[in-house]
Amino acid sequence: MSQLPVFIFLALAGIPYLVSASSERAEEIVNERCYLCHGADGESSSAIYPRLAGQHAEYIAKQLMDFKTGRRQGTMNEMAADLTEAEMKALGDYFAARSPQAHAVRDQEFAAVGYFLYHRGNPYSGVAACKSCHGEEGKGTHALPRLAGQHKRYLVSQLQDFNKRARTNDNAVMHSIASKLTELEIEALANYISGMK
Repeated sequence: MSQLPVFIFLALAGIPYLVSASSERAEEIVNERCYLCHGADGESSSAIYPRLAGQHAEYIAKQLMDFKTGRRQGTMNEMAADLTEAEMKALGDYFAARSPQAHAVRDQEFAAVGYFLYHRGNPYSGVAACKSCHGEEGKGTHALPRLAGQHKRYLVSQLQDFNKRARTNDNAVMHSIASKLTELEIEALANYISGMK
């Protein structure tokens, strides 16, 4: 009997163990440090921290690597400093598997301005529609973040940081968009996006 089928069987038999081990390690890290700001299920404890529930695993892992290497600056540099690539991937998988919660928008009329900007942009100032990259429902892609349901205050701060180039990664396209947004437009967009499901 060939050794190859036995090898394949043994390799496949180990896959559930590897998945379980990585998810257990992710849960350990979340309980050690992530939960303080982002919550155990990715629903952050404060509006200044991003919600991670339902975010794309690849996007989370990439941001963690950017913090680790210093391409992105902020509080997370220290938190990501000792993470391995496997741990970053496991954390991405952990938060991606959590269901994001829906959040109510108080000012529907103001959010309607955000709706227009998100779906149509502003042809008068050259702002592109957000949906062209982040999708009709704000769910993003593996390379672009899910925006739907993100904290309003966090969205405002990120758009402002992109405008000032204080956000040191993923800046090329987003700076050109954020730099054309007025303060009112930023607030309206954040209001609308925070209520997307």
